[in-house]
Amino acid sequence: MKIVLLEGLGIPVEILEKHGDRLRELGHDFVAYEKETAPEIQVERSRDADVLMLANMPLDVSVLEKSPNLKFIDVAFTGMDHIPMEEARKRGIAVSNASGYATQAVAELCVSFMIQLLRNVDKTGARCREGGTKDGLVGNLLGGKTVGIVGAGAIGKRTAALCKAFGCQVIAHSRSAVKDPAIDRQVSLEELLKCADIVSLHCPLTADTKGMIGERELALMKKEAILINTARGAVVDSAALARALEEGRIRGAACDVFETEPPLAKEHPLLHSPNTIVTPHIAFASRESMEQRAEIVFENLYSWLDGKQIHAV
Repeated sequence: MKIVLLEGLGIPVEILEKHGDRLRELGHDFVAYEKETAPEIQVERSRDADVLMLANMPLDVSVLEKSPNLKFIDVAFTGMDHIPMEEARKRGIAVSNASGYATQAVAELCVSFMIQLLRNVDKTGARCREGGTKDGLVGNLLGGKTVGIVGAGAIGKRTAALCKAFGCQVIAHSRSAVKDPAIDRQVSLEELLKCADIVSLHCPLTADTKGMIGERELALMKKEAILINTARGAVVDSAALARALEEGRIRGAACDVFETEPPLAKEHPLLHSPNTIVTPHIAFASRESMEQRAEIVFENLYSWLDGKQIHAV
């Protein structure tokens, strides 16, 4: 088999070399490249591959169309909206992901965002650098707040558990029934938006969730509410969110994801809205989670080579 890794996995080189050596000992050809999003380069690198491995880099549909030997796509990521899944199904190409590797990393960052916004960390930090004080910027506790989890999968449930440990009431909106000790009630999206002090998004990007949080939904939120998005950028209407923040209709927001992967255009509205934390898609990226991700994705590969697909999408 020819196995092609189309982008780095964020792990030490010795870990990658260990897996490369193991694959070669098993009689396979393993080639690793640095990230390149240009479709024509992806096609050239993948042309004779039996297996493709990648993380969250968009995979152009032309790669599948022009890779006649391709049998398996091994994705070192949880979400699949960057993979041409319809074309993969049509061609009988198996796909696995690395679900679960970043659950703790994303949940921890969500709680960090909540506390930073509630305690005005960014504003008071700027004051401190200017020789000022906290006057007028004393914030609030996370404890006692109602946190609304939209999408109660593994990450949503872990975020709920951390919030519960801080003494929050946790409500959730999910497309399926949820039974979890950290979630007090399962509610409609409308009720969640009206009741929550903090809304944390953890849903996948689908035809149903694209633009799910827009003008109407933001208008339902409390004036002192906070929106956290570590799910997918396109779940939120960025322009509508920026307007809500500029007009003081909600208290603040933290966005780790956007309609496109960073770097963002300088004119992106959320880069200029007040009371907004923006980060360039870092929620999943801790050293620990990167190494766990590599172990999952290579175990996916070894299992598939042995005739047993795991973490199938």
